[in-house]
Amino acid sequence: MKYLVVLPAYNEETSIREVLREIRGNIAFADTLVVDDGSNDMTALSAAGEGAMVISHPFNLGYGAALQTGFRFAVRRGYDYVITMDADGQHVPSSTRNLIDAMDRHQADVVIGSRFINGGYRVGIVRKIGIRLFAHIARVYTGMNITDPTSGFQLLNRSVFSFLAEGDNYPLDYPDVNIIMALHKRKFRIAETPVEMLENATGKSMHSGMRPLLYVVKMWLAIIMVMVRRTGR
Repeated sequence: MKYLVVLPAYNEETSIREVLREIRGNIAFADTLVVDDGSNDMTALSAAGEGAMVISHPFNLGYGAALQTGFRFAVRRGYDYVITMDADGQHVPSSTRNLIDAMDRHQADVVIGSRFINGGYRVGIVRKIGIRLFAHIARVYTGMNITDPTSGFQLLNRSVFSFLAEGDNYPLDYPDVNIIMALHKRKFRIAETPVEMLENATGKSMHSGMRPLLYVVKMWLAIIMVMVRRTGR
């Protein structure tokens, strides 16, 4: 089976080398693709220097767009599984084994890595409220207790990432609970398993500053679109 690790990266020059070394040491069976989303630092060169494959967007398109580029690459190159991770070092590569075991155990199509199942990971009060709100929406819609709907640490099989690679099936910016709902609507099997994540030492987040408000508005619109959109599967 062919595995591909996809790392969306935007100005991650300071962390990308160590992240790739950790991946190489813990997920040696997988190839690694860094999607440089229009960085204005040395992210792409640093990633290439560590032996990763690199695709560079000419300008910043968004986190979701970078992931979809990775999915399309995986489809074209014939990979069987994609592991999505962040490039800032928060996701611990050794936890990938939990994702793989959970996929086998539950016969799932996609496995979400949760930082909350085993406790110990802390987030700010605003983010905590948002995560709990969207976790509740996911539970009502899918009937599953998804504790970490915003997790970007996931394992997807070919049927899932091939679907997400198509057209507008994946958002440019925030692929969170809306994607969980869309996959459930199309009868993909979803599972969740505990993973280890580290606190963000850089202070950077796509949910920082005024972004949480924008995130909530966009996510509500995305949820509505999922509910009204007809399925093709």
